[in-house]
Amino acid sequence: MIFLRLLNLTMTGLVTSACALAAPGVPGVSETEIRIGMVNAQNGPLSGLGQDVRVGAEAVFKEVNANGGIHGRSLVLRVADDGYDPPQTVVETLRLAQENPVFAFLGYVGTATANAVLPMIQDFAIPVVGVVSGALSLRDPLIREVFNVRASYENETEALIGKLMEGGVKTVGVVYQFDGFGLSVLAGTQKAMSTRGLSVLGTGTFQRNTKAIRMALGAMLEAQPDVVIFAGPYQPAAAFLKAARASGLKSRIAAVSFVGALNLLPLVGELGEGMLISQVVPHPEDKTVSLTRECDRLVRKHESTELTFLSLEGCLDAQVMVNALQRAGKGLTRPSFIAALEQMNQVDLGGMTIAFGPDKRQAMSRVYLTELHGGAIIYAR
Repeated sequence: MIFLRLLNLTMTGLVTSACALAAPGVPGVSETEIRIGMVNAQNGPLSGLGQDVRVGAEAVFKEVNANGGIHGRSLVLRVADDGYDPPQTVVETLRLAQENPVFAFLGYVGTATANAVLPMIQDFAIPVVGVVSGALSLRDPLIREVFNVRASYENETEALIGKLMEGGVKTVGVVYQFDGFGLSVLAGTQKAMSTRGLSVLGTGTFQRNTKAIRMALGAMLEAQPDVVIFAGPYQPAAAFLKAARASGLKSRIAAVSFVGALNLLPLVGELGEGMLISQVVPHPEDKTVSLTRECDRLVRKHESTELTFLSLEGCLDAQVMVNALQRAGKGLTRPSFIAALEQMNQVDLGGMTIAFGPDKRQAMSRVYLTELHGGAIIYAR
């Protein structure tokens, strides 16, 4: 079992001595617990993503606590709802950083929300693990406190364009949420096209937390690309797809992982047939990956629900955090935790390799391509 291996890590070579006590006054750390904060959408139009990330992380923490915790300390997850609204992300992050403060943050969901708190994260020097975003702004220039586990949007769009071009696609349009997330996907798509001597045929935008996609649809009806890359979550994606088909747009639709495939599927039904979606973790039903098997077991055991792409990502991010906390030893501090994360180079977490370093803040770059087919999500054929 992955967790038994984690909980029995040898103390040789750890960042700090397992015999040492936590330094006095370390925020979020006491003799009995380590408090971790999570700020994301638990309600509102993106709640399906935030809730799934929480489910995956909580399942991991409950398992760790049932096995004695981290050097005798229990993990406590404090969750706050930001409704996918950046100003609220700032408010809730500040509250968790100051009121009975947390030691670190896990599982922000969204580019704009994460970007909004970066100045605060750096000012407080609070470690962040596992942002559900592939944006370049979280990766370059390097931010010492922020450790991205998932692949970038540049990785995702390159994989999508590569697959589409193999299938004979020649023209591509992009419909994107008009914020840092959408602009990152647009930039990644433009780069992938440019390396092939091509350019994006047309673009359209919509506002965050809305389904106001009519103007973007108009741009695609005018451009008539072979494929539309959609950069947005599941509700506006469903609205766009339905309106596109009703308007006679024949373009194939593709999307990056943030669309939330399992939340999208029931909203689009057979209209979604053939939609290509990039993922940053394996399919939840892919039991050839031991991490997937373990996360499935933990989510069923502790949360009484089925594993999803986002709860698998939350489980993976939480396991990265647990591994680093173990490595940081009994004398846990934020600097020792950051150092422990930096030392996680080529660490196998059940078939998925984590590769951080002093100058590396993205652990993985692998992308998994899926498609909607026959009312299900399958690996792309």
